[in-house]
Amino acid sequence: MHARALLRLTFGNLASAIYLGIVGATVVFEVAAATIGDPGMVGVWTFLVTAPTSLFFAMLCEAIWGVSDTSVWYLGVAVALSALIQAFILGALTETVRGRLRRPAAG
Repeated sequence: MHARALLRLTFGNLASAIYLGIVGATVVFEVAAATIGDPGMVGVWTFLVTAPTSLFFAMLCEAIWGVSDTSVWYLGVAVALSALIQAFILGALTETVRGRLRRPAAG
């Protein structure tokens, strides 16, 4: 797969763009809540929007570094990677469904 196709599937279709926009909105809301006051449980939404991939990466970080030793930076990178992976998968599924709908049914 070429880099152009990878970028098109990750960023270049409507479903992936909407998904990445939702993830970005949760991150902005989390940063705003942390800046204004006590964020409480706001950070959970970013993990839930990027689940199950982010939960897998969090589990992997916990297995490697332990519960108390995991840096916030590792978890942030894990959430970002999760969003990109899931946007790619969503784009690939969208293209697959569109391709099947465009082809006439055999029979």
